[in-house]
Amino acid sequence: MVAEAGADFVELGIPFSDPLADGPTIQRASHTALENGMTVAGALALIREARLAVPVIAFSYLNPLLAYGPERFAADAAAAGVKGVLVTDLPAGEDPRVETTLRAAGLDVIRLVAPTSGAVRLEALVRGAEGFLYLIARLGVTGPRTVVGDELAATIARVRAATALPIAVGFGIAGGEQARAVARLADGVVVGSALVERLGQGLEPARALMRELREALGTAAT
Repeated sequence: MVAEAGADFVELGIPFSDPLADGPTIQRASHTALENGMTVAGALALIREARLAVPVIAFSYLNPLLAYGPERFAADAAAAGVKGVLVTDLPAGEDPRVETTLRAAGLDVIRLVAPTSGAVRLEALVRGAEGFLYLIARLGVTGPRTVVGDELAATIARVRAATALPIAVGFGIAGGEQARAVARLADGVVVGSALVERLGQGLEPARALMRELREALGTAAT
């Protein structure tokens, strides 16, 4: 559905029992998935079966990857069609073995950048980053709405000066107006909690949100 609506890439979350970076919406979705038997292997199987025409980014936490086995995960993810991996609680350079294992399987290591990252930390984050940088629009967890203003614009400009990689902004993007405003500053917009919330209401509300976002992004340059 997301790919059909015109998304340039799809980020699929692999549920974890303690998703500290996520707000109530995605926490509930993760717990529901786990209660219904979803596993790392099951999530990868869904990706493999979907065979999407756009890149798929696996989004998860370090614990599920370690429990599954980094080498096994990297091999299975690549075989399923995953193009990149974002491990939310793995700071850049903290576990070179995991990052090296992912890269060896042909998977991009996507890095999170916080708005509070100073020059020294930002330099370490962009070193070895691949695919794109995921810039957190604001401090806190996923879900609450982000205000698009001068502070976010300045953060994006600072990160852009440190890397040639595309910058995608996420956390708190909930509708077309916000997406359009962010797209005028960054290279990409990530929408998670708002879509999960709509999916809880049914497929049509989720499709309506995707149409709204696609239309907004299509007019961002105007």
